[in-house]
Amino acid sequence: MTEKLRYFNRPQMQVQLIGANTTVVVAGRRTGKTDSIAAPWVLKMMQRMPGSTGGIVAPTFKHALTNTLPGLFAAWRRDDFIEGVHYVVGHKPPKSFKQPITEPFQWENVIAFYNGSIAVILSQDRPGAANSLTLSWLLVDEAKFIDPVKLTQETFPANGGIKTHFCRHSFNHAILILSDMPQSKKGSWFLDYERKMDKRIIAGIEAGLCEMWRQRQKINDLRAKGIEPPQYLRKHLRLLDRNINRLRSVATYYREYSSVENVELLGEKYLRQMKRDLTPLTFQTSIMCRKIGIARDGFYSSMKEGHKYNDSDFDYLDSLGFDYDPSALDARADRDVNPFAPLCIGMDYNANINWIVTGQPDEEVGQLKVLKSFFVKYERKIPALVDDFCRYYAHHRNKTVVFYYDTTALGSNYAVNSKDFRYTVIDEFQKHGWQVIPVALGNPMKHTEKYNLINRGFAGLNRLMPMFNRQNNDELILAVQTAGVARGRNGFQKDKSGEKLAESEDDRLEYRTDGTDAFDTLYIGCESKPYHGFGFIDVSSPVS
Repeated sequence: MTEKLRYFNRPQMQVQLIGANTTVVVAGRRTGKTDSIAAPWVLKMMQRMPGSTGGIVAPTFKHALTNTLPGLFAAWRRDDFIEGVHYVVGHKPPKSFKQPITEPFQWENVIAFYNGSIAVILSQDRPGAANSLTLSWLLVDEAKFIDPVKLTQETFPANGGIKTHFCRHSFNHAILILSDMPQSKKGSWFLDYERKMDKRIIAGIEAGLCEMWRQRQKINDLRAKGIEPPQYLRKHLRLLDRNINRLRSVATYYREYSSVENVELLGEKYLRQMKRDLTPLTFQTSIMCRKIGIARDGFYSSMKEGHKYNDSDFDYLDSLGFDYDPSALDARADRDVNPFAPLCIGMDYNANINWIVTGQPDEEVGQLKVLKSFFVKYERKIPALVDDFCRYYAHHRNKTVVFYYDTTALGSNYAVNSKDFRYTVIDEFQKHGWQVIPVALGNPMKHTEKYNLINRGFAGLNRLMPMFNRQNNDELILAVQTAGVARGRNGFQKDKSGEKLAESEDDRLEYRTDGTDAFDTLYIGCESKPYHGFGFIDVSSPVS
C-alpha cells in the first residue's frame, strides 16, 4: 500500500503532537477544525481503543447531520476509510465486524467501526441522549452552541470509560472541544479551560517531544552509517515516550488560533488586504480571533442568549438516516412550525443580496418565532429567493404568506426587472401556488423608534418577544448580535456602513445588516399589524 503524504498546518500539528487528554481549540474559519483536527482524533480514539464507546456531542441533531458528520466522513474517505467496509452508520454492523465491549440498545445514532469501536451521536436537543452510556472519549463540536449545564450534568459523567480495558492509554476519557470564537456569555463556557491549563505540563510535553526527536535522529544517523544503535538509546526512547504519555494523561491544552497562525499558507499580503478591506470588528473576530459578545451598546442591545431556541422533529430526522443530501432538508424537520397557520415574512432588497425572514406569532405565549431566514446573492435574485422559500415550505398545509413591506419595496426594482419589488414578490409567490396577503407599513420607521420598539420586544415589554430558531438562522443571528450604532444627521442609527464594502471571504454579505432590516420589517409588522385569519388588528399608532 502506497504511503500517503498529508499536509497539516501549524495548529493541526500542535494539537496532534501535544495529544493532551483534554484539548480545547478555538479557531476561526478555514483552519480545518473538523477536517484535520477532529477527523484524525476520532480515528485515533476508535482504532487504538478497539471495542470502546465514544460520544460525538453536537448542539442539535440537525447540526450533527449537516455539519459535523459530513466533514468527518469526507476526511475519512480521503484516508481510504470506506463506509460499508471499515465502518457503518445508523444500523447494526455486519457479523464480520468485531463486537463492541458494551453493545448499544439501538444502532440508529451510532457509527460502528470494523474493530468493534463505536461512536454515539449525542445531540443536546434530544433529552437523555447520554443516559446509561459508558464512554471512553468525547468530541464536542460547535461548543459555543452547547448548553454547559446539560454537558456537565448528563454527558461528562458518562465519560467514565472502562478503566480495566484502556487504563494504559493516556487518551482514555479524552475530550476534544472545538469552536470558533463565541459571541455571547453563555457560549463562552469553554474559554475557562484556559485557566485550567497547566503550562508547565505542556512545556514538559514539548521538551519531551523535542528530546525524542533528537534521540530518533541520533538512531537514524547511526543506522545510516551501518552501525546498530546501542540498547540504552532505545531504552531511553521508550522511557521518554512513557513519561510524555504520563504528562498527556493529566494535561489540558487550550489554544486560540488566529489567521496569523496560518500565515505560511495565507501569505502576509492576504492579511494586509483583510485589515484594509474589513471593518475593524470583523477583522478582530474573523482574523485575529478576539473575543466579542452581543453588542451591549449595539442596535439590538437587549437581545440575550435566551432569545434563541432549538426545536427539531426527531421522528422525521430519524427517518432520513445518515445517507442523504443535507441541502434537501425542509420544514418537516422543524417542530416549531404550525403547518395550518400562515407564514409571515419581512424582506430586504439589495443589488448584491436579498433576504426573506420568516416567522409565526404565537399569541398564547407572547412570542414571535423567527422560524427561518433565506438569502440569495449576486446573480440569484428575488425569483430564486422565493423559489428557495417555496421548496423549503413545500409541505406546509396553509399556503398563505403574510407579506409585510414598507415603501422601500415600491417604485423600483434593481434586483429583477422594471416591476417594483412588491409586484415581483407577489407575482413569484403566486406562480408557486401561494396566496399572498400584502400588508403595507408605510414609510420605514425611524431608527430611534425602531430601536425602542424592538428592544422593548426583547425585554418582554411588548405584545410579542422575538425568539430565533438557532438552527435555521445562523447568519441572521450573528448579524443581529453584531449590528452596531452610528451617529447620523438625525441622531443615532443602525450602523450600515459595512454594506458598502466589497465582499471578501472573511467579511461576507450575509453577516452584515441587510438581513437585520428584513427581521425589523417582520417584527414591526407582526407587532403592530397582526393577522388573525380574518383580517388585521392595528394594535399601535399608524406607522409613519
